[in-house]
Amino acid sequence: MNKHLLTLHDWSSEEILDTLELAKQLKEEQKAGITHHHLKGKTLGMIFSKSSTRTRVSFEVGMYQLGGSALFLSANDIQLGRGESIYDTANVLSRFVDGIMIRTFKQSDVEDLAKYGSIPIINGLTDLVHPCQILADFQTVIEKKGKLKGLKMAFIGDGNNVAHSLLYGCAKVGMDIAVASPKGYECDAEVVKNAIEDAKATGAKITITNSPEEAIKDADAVYADTWVSMGQESDKEEKVKIFMPYQINKELFSLAKPDAIFLHCLPAYRGYEVTEDVIDGPNSVIFDEAENRLHAQKAVMVKLMK
Repeated sequence: MNKHLLTLHDWSSEEILDTLELAKQLKEEQKAGITHHHLKGKTLGMIFSKSSTRTRVSFEVGMYQLGGSALFLSANDIQLGRGESIYDTANVLSRFVDGIMIRTFKQSDVEDLAKYGSIPIINGLTDLVHPCQILADFQTVIEKKGKLKGLKMAFIGDGNNVAHSLLYGCAKVGMDIAVASPKGYECDAEVVKNAIEDAKATGAKITITNSPEEAIKDADAVYADTWVSMGQESDKEEKVKIFMPYQINKELFSLAKPDAIFLHCLPAYRGYEVTEDVIDGPNSVIFDEAENRLHAQKAVMVKLMK
């Protein structure tokens, strides 16, 4: 098993599918009231340079359910943001805790923690990728569709960290993916190149387009994310104008398969990236998806920290 979760590009198809199988098992056990203290006595350090509701609660509760404990470290609590090197931080924390989950801006911070520390590092989100979210998304798709391979995922919106991780994840599990973004807001070229390379092994088809209609056609799962990410609020007015043709409304959603599910990593802004009749409609699975962050991340922690 890979020692860290930095990006899904680093994981093999088997590692992803095994983790999803464990996530399913852990969820079933938790629902049945079975305790599973796989990480008894272990501690997860949680570094938050970017705040979050779902990431903090799901990791903290997840560690508690696994019999361990989680330590919340904001940018104000540690010296990382005030000049201490990542080399020193990684070495010191490696002596105190059994794993680190970090939610931050730069992907290089996550990579450096893994490079210099001696404990597993879990990427809770960077500006480049969001791997834990995609594992929860895949768990949700399997619950609703029974499989991943051969299905089509459509992502409509900004070519951001969620889009990047969906490209990597879909390529690894054999799921076709189409990403539609406005000109100038497409996915990172290197990520696309890596995903196309990964897809050769599984037969997944990758489509990058500026047309939301092309991307969503015959999709089994349709995905939206906020147009304005944390830290980019000053661009909001301009981005709303550019992205409005990419809004997932009933008309656009009707081009997907009739039984297509709607996914959103939340927080969502109704009336912007998605209309109420879609996100609160019968095809929406956003709260199952949010819950699965807990179970998918528990599976990651067991795989890496046990």
